[in-house]
Amino acid sequence: MIKIGMMIVDRYEILEKIGTGGMSDVYKSKDHKLNRYVAVKVLKQEFSENANFVSKFRVEAQAAAGLMHPNIVNVYDVGEENDVYFIVMELVEGITLKKYIERKARLSVKEAISIAIQVSMGIEAAHNNHIIHRDIKPQNIIISKEGKVKVTDFGIAKAATSNTITSNVMGSVHYTSPEQARGGYSDEKSDIYSLGITMFEMLTGRVPFNGETTVAIAIKHIQEPLPSPREYVSEIPISVEQIVFKCCQKSPDRRYQTMGDLIVDLKQSLINPDEDFVKMVNPDEEASTRMITDKDMVQIKKQSIKRDSMDEALRLKKDVRRKYQEEDEEEEDEEDVIGDEEEEDVEDDIDDEEEEYDSKMERVTTVLAVVAALLIGCIVLFLVGKTLGILPFGGEKEKTEESSEEESGKVEMPKVVGRQIEEVKTELLGLGLMPEIAYKETDEYEAGLVLECNIGIGQMVDSKTDITLTVSAGASGVEVPNVVGMSTAQGVSNLEQKGFVVNKTESYDAEVAKGDIISQSPEAGIKAPSGSAVTIRVSQGAEDNKVRVPNLIGISEMDAMAAITENGLVVGSVTEINHEDESLNGLVCYQSYSVGSYVDQGTAIDLQVSLGPKQGTYSFNGSIEAPSAAEDPEYREGLDVTVTIDTADGVQLLNTSTASFPISVNYTGIRSATGTVTFTYMVTTDAITDTNPETGEVTTTEGTSVQKTIARELQFTPES
Repeated sequence: MIKIGMMIVDRYEILEKIGTGGMSDVYKSKDHKLNRYVAVKVLKQEFSENANFVSKFRVEAQAAAGLMHPNIVNVYDVGEENDVYFIVMELVEGITLKKYIERKARLSVKEAISIAIQVSMGIEAAHNNHIIHRDIKPQNIIISKEGKVKVTDFGIAKAATSNTITSNVMGSVHYTSPEQARGGYSDEKSDIYSLGITMFEMLTGRVPFNGETTVAIAIKHIQEPLPSPREYVSEIPISVEQIVFKCCQKSPDRRYQTMGDLIVDLKQSLINPDEDFVKMVNPDEEASTRMITDKDMVQIKKQSIKRDSMDEALRLKKDVRRKYQEEDEEEEDEEDVIGDEEEEDVEDDIDDEEEEYDSKMERVTTVLAVVAALLIGCIVLFLVGKTLGILPFGGEKEKTEESSEEESGKVEMPKVVGRQIEEVKTELLGLGLMPEIAYKETDEYEAGLVLECNIGIGQMVDSKTDITLTVSAGASGVEVPNVVGMSTAQGVSNLEQKGFVVNKTESYDAEVAKGDIISQSPEAGIKAPSGSAVTIRVSQGAEDNKVRVPNLIGISEMDAMAAITENGLVVGSVTEINHEDESLNGLVCYQSYSVGSYVDQGTAIDLQVSLGPKQGTYSFNGSIEAPSAAEDPEYREGLDVTVTIDTADGVQLLNTSTASFPISVNYTGIRSATGTVTFTYMVTTDAITDTNPETGEVTTTEGTSVQKTIARELQFTPES
């Protein structure tokens, strides 16, 4: 537990808390050894016993410790004491870019470009050290009192290898790249996209994509084109707009390929702002003929087989009912044919068999009547007993099913009181809950702090439940105007004139004209801080030919494909990715449209199937010594030895013959933690001649050659 005034490792004195994040708290501290003020980031106590969080915290430290640049917050020290994990960083006295934008509503073009250049230079230094930030956003950019811009919080950064990094959706959803939103590959160009979104916000005072849930926002990053910044601020030069557009291309190949290229254009925009010099990648240039590889053909055949199998399964579902009907009809037709062909022969035998047939039918009819009476009696007894509650069966099952249905779709209410409203809104929307905000004027609490909530911590509530939050408006606030029923343009204008930032969401409503405002949050008449966000819900008109997207998470790929088809949708791309949740191994872990959302019939739904958590890799760097005397007393230096190294999973790393030891080896990316080195060689003894002193007889013992095999266990080193 961190307390003001305490010492960490007898060196860092905790002075005051200056910030907080999802995993850690940041304290202003004094380094008594070097007599300077520093920032100490401490992992929150509730996470210190969680190995996963501790690992992430250490990764942050390792990633950032190797970076030294004027535009990066430097890391001085890393340590742990009494389960307190901490990072000591450069103390930057200043303000985050997010708060700076909120304070000024939007930045001038020159100021935005100047900040973007400094941020780009810091990120470029990280990229040159094979570090990808993956969470570039205004909240992670600090402007010092001297005007110096620094990038901080490499909390989810990861050292890049020669390959790109596979990730789940990391970073903040408003600034995440399309490839991150898909849970696919992210590399340096993902940071360029996020910086482009940050530039958009600096220039316009708003983010380009917004929605009711994080999933909805992520989908917009993937599918919707970036709105023009000049639609919001007409004085933005064409060169600056084109730079933002190039940064935010959906395809990484069409963005700036390096931060250096971006910096060149940013500097050029300061010199020639009205010149359209930005070179955009022409999609037609990428449309050259490409050969289909053998790997591609295998994937194509795989998808074709899967879809053919699914279509056949669906066809059989429809054809089963038809089968029996057709068989009955065929039997009736067959009986008619037989009757026509054999009518004359049958007539001769009817009289002889008529009496026997009547006798048999009488007995059969009697038995059937008795069975039918018993069945009817049992059914009546069951229904009466169930209605009156006399019979015990059935009730418990129904109760269990009802209980299960009641528990499904419920989420646990997190702690919200005492937290900033924007942070709370993001978390609640991510849980599927609907925050309703009411502001209260008070001089006791800072503006934006959640004061009250109608749902207690830990309470289980249904998703889509309305959560009422009371938020501090500070000592004085601005009354929110009523914009319900207005057109979108009129409503936005009225709110912006009062100093509010407007977030827009859309939904279908048959009673409200398309483009008019259905509702607003906070409601009209409430006082809210100037510069705070007001969310308006805009009508898309009556719903037409829309299909509700089913829940595909946690089911098999074939079941998901069948569910998509049965709901009038189309199967899009199906990819396999690593996913940390082991319970989803082999099952769908991602769908491109959120559960319960409405889309047009025939919309393609992309799927991702989990391969399970990403396996760790190992390395082996060292020397292989010759067999020792303890391993084989007969081994002699200079023998020709075959040396093999095999991993525990059967991969052979080395197979060579040598008479010279030691052998230097260096292997990386090994999938097994252990292995074996094997030495194979021949040991030969010379012929021995012996003379009998009494008889003088000479005897010779022939030499021998024996093949020796020596095995030695190896332990490989885990790679970070």
